[in-house]
Amino acid sequence: MTNTIGCIEKADVILVTGSNTTENHPVLSSYVKRAVKFRGTKVIVVDPRRIKMSRFADIYLRQNLGSDVAWLNGMMNVIIAEGLHDQNFVESRTEGFEELKKTVEKYTPEYVEEISGIPAEKLVEAARLYANAKAASILYCMGITQHSHGTDNVKSLANLAMLCGHMGIEGGGVNPLRGQNNVQGACDMGGLPNVYPAYQPVTDPAIAKKFEDAWGVTGLSTNLGLKVTDMIPKAHDGELKALYIIGENPLVSDPDLNHAEKSIKNLDFLVVQDIFMTETAELADVVLPAKCFAEKDGTFSNTERRVQRVRTAVEPPGDVWDDWKITCEIGTRMGLPMAYADSEAVFEELRTVTPSYAGITYDRIDQVGIPWPCLNVEHPGTPILHRDQFTRGKGLFHAIDYTPPKEQADDEFPLYLTTGRLLYQYHTGSMTMKTAGLNDRAPECIVEISPADAATYELEDGEKVEVASRRGNINATVQISTTAVTGTVFIPFHFAEAAANKLTNAALDPVSGIPEYKVCAVKLSKAA
Repeated sequence: MTNTIGCIEKADVILVTGSNTTENHPVLSSYVKRAVKFRGTKVIVVDPRRIKMSRFADIYLRQNLGSDVAWLNGMMNVIIAEGLHDQNFVESRTEGFEELKKTVEKYTPEYVEEISGIPAEKLVEAARLYANAKAASILYCMGITQHSHGTDNVKSLANLAMLCGHMGIEGGGVNPLRGQNNVQGACDMGGLPNVYPAYQPVTDPAIAKKFEDAWGVTGLSTNLGLKVTDMIPKAHDGELKALYIIGENPLVSDPDLNHAEKSIKNLDFLVVQDIFMTETAELADVVLPAKCFAEKDGTFSNTERRVQRVRTAVEPPGDVWDDWKITCEIGTRMGLPMAYADSEAVFEELRTVTPSYAGITYDRIDQVGIPWPCLNVEHPGTPILHRDQFTRGKGLFHAIDYTPPKEQADDEFPLYLTTGRLLYQYHTGSMTMKTAGLNDRAPECIVEISPADAATYELEDGEKVEVASRRGNINATVQISTTAVTGTVFIPFHFAEAAANKLTNAALDPVSGIPEYKVCAVKLSKAA
């Protein structure tokens, strides 16, 4: 997030898109609700489902799946045409405005309505509300990123925020809500194929030399690594022989799951490091049991970039190790001695090679975490990014045209499917499905459909239905709901026995490599 969670309550307008906030981030959603109730904050929700957050919205826009660039360009078209943009911010803090202006000219509200299904007058209303706010916050999640053009979606949100000067101020910003705890920290620590910690590029020889000196090694590669979504096809084709998976369950969470399963089974050697015997771990040659969050001592970095201490609350079962200790032992046995006294010793090393963490120490975050960047031990941390300038100097507008999803509904597969989460289950259920109360609330996979679609397919609430795509099929229980919109069905991806990802499309965003989980074509039929 460019801003803090607390900043949400200081916004005059909150734009929520691609985020079922009340179910996926229930604690954070309370900040939005409080802002509405106690400050009169206006909320715009843009989502293909009538999610619960839409009940708090002054404006709800229902877009066609995968049309986000179009409606965002449409909002910017209105804002520029009516002179509502922050001209001073644009001129002093950004570049590329003329190219953006030229690109969005054709995205009139009427043209956008043809693409997105959003009524032209409602789009104009939303654009005016966002642009006229003193401070407006954008909240988004994987409904924006999990598309074959997800990077374009994110850039378009940044375009909108910069256009209206809602960056670098309290109550403003572009704020991604991370999908799992410590995802932010994993990325900060270099858990990506193209960067070292603090997003320092692996392709830069000077950066490689810096880490060689810090680690006492030579010959660090300057080649890019593989994205997760590159590894699976290479395993299928025999190019990738071994895989080491830590804390992931791709045999439930990966797209086009039938293909993913064949690929993983084609490996010569599979290691899984996890806290439970997941569906993926069951296929592993070696399973390494690791500590869970409550058994660890260390740090997590949350969605607002706040580095926080975590401490051991319960003792782990049996001979279970910290993740860092397992990594160090493997490194040592492979010929690279990795000896640390404890998690604090690891953190002290990372401070020396991670500029944004340089000023953070265990003592400083003993009670309250610090948001990075924190450049030295006197630095207070940075709750709000881009106050005076952007990382690159001036913010760059990206002129982006709309491109449709990779798969369209047709006569054979006439409905669209989108996937997501439920309040009472989490990710692939490896933790939550061991809790009786949660299983009582959400015991099985459902397919959420509109009353109109239920009538068309002669389906009753609670009956079983087969859902099929070009890649596979599952059986799920019908849930007729006014949350659903006619023509689109929703399936949560938690349930291995009816895995939604047997249906989803593995088409990838060319930049991030994220699959298009949020759009594919399906058909319904009564289950045998």
